[in-house]
Amino acid sequence: MNRSILLLSLLFLPLFTLGQEVSELSKETAVAEALEKNFGIVIARNELEIADANSSILNSRFLPIISATAGFNYSNEDQEVTFRNGEVNAVNGAETERYNAALNLNYTLFDGLGRWYDYKRFKEQYNLSELQVRQTIETTLLQLFTVYFEVARLRENVTVLEQTYSNTQDRLTRVQYQFDYGQVNKLEVLNAEVDLVTDSINLINGRQLLRNAKRDLTVVLNSELEREFTVDTAVAFLNPVRMEDYYEQAPENNVDLLIAQSNIQVSDYSYKAAKSVYLPTLNLNGSYGWNEGQFPVTSFATSSTSTGLSVGLSLNWNLFDGGTGITNVKTARILKENQEIFEKQLIVELSRNLANARGNYRNSLEIYRLQRKNVLTAQDNYERSAERYKLGQISSVELRLAQINLLNSQTNRNLAKYQAKLAELELLQLSGQLLNVEF
Repeated sequence: MNRSILLLSLLFLPLFTLGQEVSELSKETAVAEALEKNFGIVIARNELEIADANSSILNSRFLPIISATAGFNYSNEDQEVTFRNGEVNAVNGAETERYNAALNLNYTLFDGLGRWYDYKRFKEQYNLSELQVRQTIETTLLQLFTVYFEVARLRENVTVLEQTYSNTQDRLTRVQYQFDYGQVNKLEVLNAEVDLVTDSINLINGRQLLRNAKRDLTVVLNSELEREFTVDTAVAFLNPVRMEDYYEQAPENNVDLLIAQSNIQVSDYSYKAAKSVYLPTLNLNGSYGWNEGQFPVTSFATSSTSTGLSVGLSLNWNLFDGGTGITNVKTARILKENQEIFEKQLIVELSRNLANARGNYRNSLEIYRLQRKNVLTAQDNYERSAERYKLGQISSVELRLAQINLLNSQTNRNLAKYQAKLAELELLQLSGQLLNVEF
């Protein structure tokens, strides 16, 4: 074998063994790992736990406040007491001791319905948090598949580049033998060597891009950075009839629109709760206590003990609080109106985004269909050109052109395939069905 061929073979042989995968990361496994460990999803679930705690009856102010108190007081004083009959009683170091303990209850019977609407607001905020978790999951899954399909595309591109490199290497071997036997000139050998170096560089760059994309995927999965894996390159598209049904149902299922509607409900409860400032507050107070005192001789009694229950009602009506309550009510009403305006804006934008997404999806599918057909044409052209090249009917330049056309058609097909699938996923997300289909 020619020295240059041997040198190139030894130089690029490691490329075929570099980065060998040990396991396949399926789409289902990738989704499961993202749902379990993705940072954004974990944070969103923690926020949901906070909303759940806030919506509990324990945070509603519907339960009474029960407290226990106890105390002790001691005094040591010099006292002088003059009675009505003129008798004077003086004591130095008169000691007084008082003890008390009580169990107290405070309960708001009525507060103008403020706590009732606050409680309903907390419940609605929990529903809102659930929708926000769903929104985070949908966004993360779309990000996941964007990176996952990029890895798959680059993996298929590397396979194409490896095949291109192998074909060019075979061509270099053939023309080297032909040159040794005087059948071709040196120019054919040099052209093949240049093309082999070009294909080698393309392969090196392709593999580096693949490694980078894999690291991007491990970040989304919150996984080991240098994890070795391969991905599933098979892509299946949903039935067009089902996609049309999802499209028609989008206004009822789109998560952004559902969040906007939930925000309107939260604002409505806040507005109603703010208006409770116009109504009175009725409180119930109760106490069961024990009191004991030890008194000096200057007192009428030497000791006293009392045990008993006390109950009381108090009504408080804030007729004017300086304008703070009125201002809060106006602000809450405006905030509610803003949420309603935002919903209308979102409906208009959703209609546009859905129409664009459906158009992009149909366009991407058609491009993918044409690119697949183009690959068949380019493959047939390359095979015919290779046969004609062996018979000496075309030059190496013409064969190289057919080879490049095949390479470009294959990489364009790979790009079109995954772009079409991502367009489908984006349409599913807008339709609110991304979590309801198999990937």
